[in-house]
Amino acid sequence: MTDTRTAPAPSKVPEPRGTGVRVLRDGLLWTVGAALLVLSVAVAVTIGPARISVPDVWSTVAAHLGLGESRLTPIRDGIIWNLRMPRTLLAAVCGAGLAVCGTVMQSLLRNPLADPFVLGVSSGASTGAVAVVVLGAGGGAVSISAGAFVGALCSFALVLLLSHTLGGTTDRVVLSGVAAMQLFSALTSFVVMTAADAEQTRGVLFWLLGSLSGVGWTDVWVCAAVLAVTLLICLGHARTLDAFAFGQEAAASLGVHVGRTRVVLLCTTALLTAALVSSAGAIGFVGLVLPHAARALTGSGHRRLLPVTALAGAVFLVWVDTLARTVLDPQEVPVGVVTALIGVPAFVLVLYRTRRNP
Repeated sequence: MTDTRTAPAPSKVPEPRGTGVRVLRDGLLWTVGAALLVLSVAVAVTIGPARISVPDVWSTVAAHLGLGESRLTPIRDGIIWNLRMPRTLLAAVCGAGLAVCGTVMQSLLRNPLADPFVLGVSSGASTGAVAVVVLGAGGGAVSISAGAFVGALCSFALVLLLSHTLGGTTDRVVLSGVAAMQLFSALTSFVVMTAADAEQTRGVLFWLLGSLSGVGWTDVWVCAAVLAVTLLICLGHARTLDAFAFGQEAAASLGVHVGRTRVVLLCTTALLTAALVSSAGAIGFVGLVLPHAARALTGSGHRRLLPVTALAGAVFLVWVDTLARTVLDPQEVPVGVVTALIGVPAFVLVLYRTRRNP
């Protein structure tokens, strides 16, 4: 194996020469992705018991943005604007956010199996949120999002402590994450079973499997704002993330402050995960699968990878949520169940590829 401490500066970190074709290709990819996302949202909103067309969606959106008057009845207008549109947009935000978190964690930890769900961050956030809802932690002064953030940080701190104690390798980090995930999942179940009434138990357990039902515009704006800040911070560290692909020592030799960068990016992704979990519950496998799919299109450069991953995650979860709320209509399937059914085979595929290409 090559000693990374004496290896030359990695050639993939700087932008390649002749960037004109690359810029054109990236611009086309982003444009197609953004157009596909807009079209997916518009079509997904039309799917449901009430008959609604794409022109109806455009008319309602334009009316609420002050660009015209809606020609729909108040009931249909309310179905689009107050029920389906917030849910669909939050699905897009959650998909984008989880995919971005997975991309950053995989790069920082140099492990293709890292994501907020596998590393226990989502489970910790769920425990913190449930402690606020069921146990009344904080005496009403702590919001669900704040409780989820504290839980996410506690979970990830436990992962780092365990992995450091066990040797600090990337495999140990993932194994520590699995242990933390099981621990916080057990704590959540214990709290729900011992302190919640029957109605709370049903609602919380359904939410813990991932649910976008009953969300409103406040959830959309809060999660979208946290996603925007996180994406800007991660894009600002794109070159640093490229350097991490060659190991901590190689990154340090390039002038990267490894410890500080890890703390900033991991806390940022923990904050985003907490915000998403507090609104939509624990949705697994999005952050594991989508980064690998995006890398096949863009390569490993994070300045290109992060936006494409966000768009891919947004489109993916919009359609997963649409499937979840319609496949057994009028009964709704938790979003996390559908992502697990899709994500587990992809997880096995990633394991197989890492076994063949260690």
